[in-house]
Amino acid sequence: MQHKSLFLVIFSVFSLIVLGGCATTTDATVAQKRQAVQTMKDQVLTELFALKPSVRSQINSAPGFAVFDNANVNLILASFGGGYGVVTDNQTGKQTYMKMAEVGLGLGAGVKDFRAVFVFHNEAVMSRFVDEGWAFGAQADAAAKAGDKGVAKSGEVTVDNITIYQLTESGLSLQATVKGTKYWKDDQLN
Repeated sequence: MQHKSLFLVIFSVFSLIVLGGCATTTDATVAQKRQAVQTMKDQVLTELFALKPSVRSQINSAPGFAVFDNANVNLILASFGGGYGVVTDNQTGKQTYMKMAEVGLGLGAGVKDFRAVFVFHNEAVMSRFVDEGWAFGAQADAAAKAGDKGVAKSGEVTVDNITIYQLTESGLSLQATVKGTKYWKDDQLN
């Protein structure tokens, strides 16, 4: 009976996160939702460029990039998250709006809000990300954190020709995780 109760709590929290991923834009028009995503993208890039100015030239010379906003909740042995973002093709200027969801395992409790920037180092990887979605499996990111006491690995990790930067309230951060994250096109906004 305890397992069933735990499952219901976890499922309820997961549902709230996934539905809450677009809570700021639920009653808005499609144009307003797109503008909210663009505003988030601009704010995240401004913050990232302030923390790591060299990323600006990396993004400008790449075939494209993506920016995502995500909320994550950790409950005892599981974590769940959901969010939204946009992929920008630097060659065509095309914007593809996307959603994301994640499930993870590990000890902990709490809520974490973070933003992620993906820099695509070749056109094929970016196209696959947009057209087929993308999923992280079990991963152990290079632990890095920009804060009061130094930086490890410059706050970035490269996987499958994609460099990923993760920003939290405390700055630029990547942490060791074992989770599955899925990205897919937002049918409503595209």
